[in-house]
Formats: sequence, structure tokens, C-alpha cells
Amino acid sequence: MANLTPELDAERIKIKKVAEEYGLDCFETIFELITYDQINQFAAYGGFPVRYPHWKFGMEYEHLSKSYEYGLSKIYEMVINTDPCYAYLMEGNMLMDQKLVMAHVYGHCDFFKNNIWFSKTNRKMMDEMANHATRIRRYIDRHGYDTVESFIDLCLSVENLIDRYSPYVEKSVVKADKPQDADQNLGLLKVNRPYMRDYINPPDFVAEQKRKQIEKMAEKHNRFPAEPEKDILRFLIHHAPLEDWQQDILSIIRDEAYYFSPQGMTKTMNEGWASYWHSKIMTQKILTDAEIIDFADHHSGTMAMAPNGYNPYKVGIELLRDIEERWDKGQFGREWEQCDDVNERKHWDRKTGLGRQKIFEVRRIYNDVTFIDEFLTEDFCVRNKLFVYKFNKRTNRFEVDTRDFKAIKAKLLFHMTNFGQPIIRIEDANFENRGELLLQHLHEGIDMQPDFMQATLKNVQKLWTRPVNLVTVMDNEPHLYRFDGNQYTTHKLGEGPQQEPPKPEE
Repeated sequence: MANLTPELDAERIKIKKVAEEYGLDCFETIFELITYDQINQFAAYGGFPVRYPHWKFGMEYEHLSKSYEYGLSKIYEMVINTDPCYAYLMEGNMLMDQKLVMAHVYGHCDFFKNNIWFSKTNRKMMDEMANHATRIRRYIDRHGYDTVESFIDLCLSVENLIDRYSPYVEKSVVKADKPQDADQNLGLLKVNRPYMRDYINPPDFVAEQKRKQIEKMAEKHNRFPAEPEKDILRFLIHHAPLEDWQQDILSIIRDEAYYFSPQGMTKTMNEGWASYWHSKIMTQKILTDAEIIDFADHHSGTMAMAPNGYNPYKVGIELLRDIEERWDKGQFGREWEQCDDVNERKHWDRKTGLGRQKIFEVRRIYNDVTFIDEFLTEDFCVRNKLFVYKFNKRTNRFEVDTRDFKAIKAKLLFHMTNFGQPIIRIEDANFENRGELLLQHLHEGIDMQPDFMQATLKNVQKLWTRPVNLVTVMDNEPHLYRFDGNQYTTHKLGEGPQQEPPKPEE
């Protein structure tokens, strides 16, 4: 299937050999040489040539095409997490660019194959996406394009309501070695001497504890779902009053959301790993003298840190280099952490040589949250000028808000946890015994955006068909928001409801 020129194929073979010598372990990688228009089409489809028809793909294609035509952006590479991996090169790029892209792609392919967070993804997703498209086109033929497209709009608006960590949780039942003591189940104090039982646990107290336990067990038995459910899409697929074709489309949207989820969970690490290896492979083994300047220009353009943004390529590669240097010099462990001599720390070098081994270990088991949480240091933030920026309305520009390391780290972790989106779960599907849905927002210091919240309630209600309620904290007060299909109401918990003003239809 590969259609590379003999010159490009020779470079591919050379780069692949160098990557393997460095220890990269990739799936078979198939490179395709395509036009700029084709690469925009594929990018609009998320990298897959065949997907179900929907207006959002056309909108994304128009955006990419206009950006390319106006010189605002250019796609140099695209690689797909499948087995074999498919990667696309754009016709017309300089030979140096093509070699850089191929080296970068092998870094991505190694990450896809070996990072544990990609281990649960469907490696045959190219075929699966085509199958999804066929099924949806069949529904379009049966029910009409507008009907199916409107339902897909609905599903895509709530596609982030999944539990991204659920694929990695082993669902097993561990039997206890022996049954727990009845007194422990009731929350009674342990009694070693029988004659002291009535004094330590009076009969009235025991009776009250038994009554509470019975009520608790009855409440749990009657509660649906029995435990809070984070995977809201799965719950709706099984329990919402949907037709068969609607259930199937919602399951397709959910499957694709889980497929793309690890890419969001490892964006900084993945791009940093690929950039680290394309830099190493190109500068040490592949570049000719005549290509050095062009490589430095293109590489530095990718690595530039935006003054008011976050560049995952730059942060990822620099943090990996920092880890490699620290582990090569032995700047880790108790002795290093307890050293408070500034001069000694500055010249610390135990020549342990464990850096390369360490970054391969990091590549295997970490995602962005654990990567930043464990390896981002205050020294790294100072050297790389990582600050928290805030938009100043008076000057109409972004300005440094704080240089405090803890605030910087907390900000990064917040935006990486669940992609910075609110964490919502289903608490009760028979709220107040009326068949209503009760959602709970796990508030972490940031209030939800009212317009997004109301739109989500509206779309979940369309799927559930019964009123939907949401408990969240707004302005430091717990509120309950409700949408019954016609109007929004809200009230502080413990107070009466107030009607929200109607929102204009878009």
C-alpha cells in the first residue's frame, strides 16, 4: 500500500534501523504519500479515511483548508494508533521535512505500542471505523439523513460523559477469608469479656445501630444504580428509552470516544517522546551538513513556547531530557532529596547512567497527570519559564499571574485531569421516586459554565426523556438545577425552586 518514492523509501529504511538500534519497538508502519488536500480530509476525519457522514467533519475540513491556504497552519505528519500503524506524508515537503516526520512517527508508534494507557485500545480501529460508517449509512437509508444526523448531534454533545479510567480497572470479586464479626458490621465497640458487653454496648445503642443498618441496606437495595455511575453513556445505552438504531449509534460514539481518550490522556508525553526521538535520530544519525539549518529552523518552530499558552511538544521533550539527565547523574532518591547544600546540588553527579532506562520506564507506565505530578520540579519551571498567566482586561493582554511553583503545578494538573472538563456521575435514576435522573458534579474549586451546563442538561434529557437534575456548587453554594424538557429551574439545596430565564434557541 505504501507509495513512497525510492529516495523516500531508502530514507525510511535507514531511519527505521536507527530507531530500532536506539531501542524503539514499533508496530509495522506503513507510510502513504498524499496531497495537502487529502491530508486535510484525513485530519478532518481524525486520521481515518472512512468515517460516518456528519457535518462536523466538513466543518473541520474547511477550517484546515483555509488555514493552509492562508499560511496559518500546515500539517506535517499524521499517524494512526493501529496495528499496523498508518502514517501520512504530504507531497511537496522538503526531503529534510519528510525525514524529520518519519523519525517523529516512529517515536509515536513506539509510544502507541508500549504505553500502558494505549493497551486497551482497538488496534484494528481502521476496520472498525469503516464498519461504524456502514452501519450509520444503513440507518440513514432507513430513517432519513436529517433524523440520523440530529441524533448524532445529540450524542456528540455528550460524548465526554464517559469514565476514562474504567477500561483499566480489573472487575473481579475477591472473597473474604472469613466473615466479618457482626459487631464490626454494626459499628459496635469490640468486647473481649462477655460480662462487660452490656456496659460497653448498651442494648438501646445496639438496637439503634441494627435499625440504621436495616435502613441503610434497604436504601442501597432500592437505589438505582446501586453505586454512582461515571460512564453516563453506557448507562443511557442500557437504560434510556432508545430505539435499537439509536442505541447502536450511541454505542458507536461511545466506542470512538474511548478509542481517542488515551491520546488526550498522554498528549504531552506522546508528543514529547516523539520529539525527543526525532531530535536524537536526526541530529546524531540522519542529517547532512546542508540540512542542519533547515532542521533547526523547523524544530525550533515546533518547540516555541507561546507566551500565554502551553506547548505539549516543548514541555514533553524538555521534561524527558530533564529526567534523563537527573537519572544519569543520580539526582533522585532520599540522599538527593535531603541534601540542602545549594552548591553540592548544583554539582551533583554520581554517574549512575540510568537516564535512558528511566525514560523508557516513564514511557511505559505514565500518563500526563502522573508524569507532571511526579517529575515536574521547581527548578524545571524556573529554567523553562513556566508561569501561570491571566488575561488583564485593563491592558487587553495576558500577563504573569504567579510564579509560585505549587500554583503552576496545580494549574497544569487541573487542566490535564479529565481534560479539564467537569467530572459528572449518575447518583440516582429514580430521583424522588419519579423516574428522574440525578447527576452529581464533583466540584473541585471551579464552577461549571452555566451555558454549557444547561445545554448538557437539555441533551441528556432528550436521551432520558424524563426530567434531569444536577447537583453542583455555584458561588460557593450547593445548587440543584433541573430541566424537565421545557424549562430550567434552580434552587439552593434546602430552598424552593426558581425558574431560569428562557435561553434563545441557536
